[in-house]
Amino acid sequence: MLAVGLMSGTSLDGIDAALIETDGADMVRPLAFATTPYSAGQRQVIGRAVARALEMAQPDADDAIRAAERMLTDAHAVLVRQLLADAGVAAAEVAVCGFHGQTIAHRPDRGWTWQIGDGARLADATGVTVVDGFRLADVAAGGQGAPLLPVYHRALAAALPRPLAVLNLGGVANLTWIGADDALVAFDTGPANGLINQWVEHATGRAYDENGALAAAGQVHASVLDTMLDHPWFDLAPPKSIDRHDFTDQPAIGLSVEDGAATLTRFTAETVALGLRLCPAPPQRLLVAGGGRHNPTLLRMIGEACQLSPEPVDRLGWNGDATEAEGFAYMAVRTLRGLPISFPGTTGVLRPLPGGTVRRPGEG
Repeated sequence: MLAVGLMSGTSLDGIDAALIETDGADMVRPLAFATTPYSAGQRQVIGRAVARALEMAQPDADDAIRAAERMLTDAHAVLVRQLLADAGVAAAEVAVCGFHGQTIAHRPDRGWTWQIGDGARLADATGVTVVDGFRLADVAAGGQGAPLLPVYHRALAAALPRPLAVLNLGGVANLTWIGADDALVAFDTGPANGLINQWVEHATGRAYDENGALAAAGQVHASVLDTMLDHPWFDLAPPKSIDRHDFTDQPAIGLSVEDGAATLTRFTAETVALGLRLCPAPPQRLLVAGGGRHNPTLLRMIGEACQLSPEPVDRLGWNGDATEAEGFAYMAVRTLRGLPISFPGTTGVLRPLPGGTVRRPGEG
């Protein structure tokens, strides 16, 4: 069936939309991709919602969060319509849309995770059945609620030699290890682009370190790096996940812009190396998706730290910008079919677990 997938990550850079054909199992055929950046105003609205959510002991939407939810839902609807128009596909031809929403707080240690986005509103605006709330059942069952992409990574990598690792570099980095017997182990390794982007934005007003130029011009400060790596979270066995805001760039305060960027970039690289050591066996290859693969300085540092050359997934014919959006399209089809989307080795649930809530147009 045809499916649309949507993703807005914790980097707050924008929205990705992908159209694929899939059976939710072995067959995947990417068809189209579209993306749109958030404006500065939209980022501020979402940022206020994030700040409010992080103050809460339990999710409790206020006016700021509801305003952010309406804004981003409507922005997603615009992109879905654009994607389908550009692909020449009518809404009636699409079986389902996987709507991840925007994570504003991730607190599995407290038994909750919060992704804002009104699936019913999106279904009415696009005329397409929507699946949302992908993480909720998993967290309610005691899982981490993340990462969810491993089942899609396994489908994409079905023909590749194992063991294999797929690294996604978004606001947070997460790793999927795929064994020879199709076994999955997955977990967050630590911050990826999130801290680097935060540092660069505060220091320069720019949204990110383009091509890793600032980091390439700086020096890594070993004392700051050691302080950041001395965190008990890195000693935890997988599965495990973090909130984008569980780590801070505060240890780098006082460094030059370039040295701070270099040190934070190296921090991401070293945390990936720590993550690889937690895998059941060393992977033969390290494939890299997500926005961070566009940063050559980050990839160089990952290679140095891991002693394994990172390979952008585009070399395999995948679209590394679209992978997460495609994954939520794939999982939405699995939801319609009653197939699991999270597993003991990926989120820590006791058994493979379906997830997501189906919202049909006109049903409110």
